[in-house]
Amino acid sequence: MPDYERENEHPQDDVRTIRAHAGEAITDSRNWPGYVLMALGLAALGLALTAAGGGFEGWVLITGIASPVLLLAGLAVVLLERKRVKASEGKSLLDPGGH
Repeated sequence: MPDYERENEHPQDDVRTIRAHAGEAITDSRNWPGYVLMALGLAALGLALTAAGGGFEGWVLITGIASPVLLLAGLAVVLLERKRVKASEGKSLLDPGGH
């Protein structure tokens, strides 16, 4: 198994911290597509508002649909990865993590 896959199996930085999930967003690269989708969703929201202010109804419709779809898809990716990490620890997604 390559190193990058091995580090994603247990994304905790046990060497440099005592907190269970500190730095997880950086070390666990499986979250990154979700963050990119959410950023694109926010950009689409900005474009929708700009198009609405300029009177471009067609672009408002396109970006108005794209924005929530991208935001929800990104949130789903992040939550599913978070659920996978918690399951590898034997915990539920809703269990308190202490950070």
